[in-house]
Amino acid sequence: MFKVMFHEPCIPPNTGNAIRLVAATGSELHLVEPLGFDLSEPKLRRAGLDYHDLASVTVHADLDAAWAAVQPERVYAFTAHGTTNYADIAYRPGDVLLFGPEPTGLSEAVLADPHVTAHVRIPMLPGRRSLNLSNAAAVVSYEAWRQHGFSGAV
Repeated sequence: MFKVMFHEPCIPPNTGNAIRLVAATGSELHLVEPLGFDLSEPKLRRAGLDYHDLASVTVHADLDAAWAAVQPERVYAFTAHGTTNYADIAYRPGDVLLFGPEPTGLSEAVLADPHVTAHVRIPMLPGRRSLNLSNAAAVVSYEAWRQHGFSGAV
């Protein structure tokens, strides 16, 4: 399935929500350190409810370690400054959906990483800065899954 990757996430409930997301869709969640919280933090556990045992979650020491472990063919980096609309991509299983930290988004260095296939945006009305991290991941994950007929869903 797809790989949702949060680069240096800062807000525990967003990561908890992403744990629920990957459990519900059969995707994987990859967290790139440093994390702005401890994975045992109560807010994260509460947001993930009882989905922790149903989710595939891997923590990587840094982005290079993540690339080595995941060995991605295609990486879509989500940014408000992206040039490709998320709905215009034909997603393939194994694609990495890369999202940045909540207060800043992906850094220029990460956006310039040679693994990144495209800079992607989720359309919004003018004057809006961004969507919540877990909401953005959900929008894209469900589009990717929809394109594959919601494989495995009941």
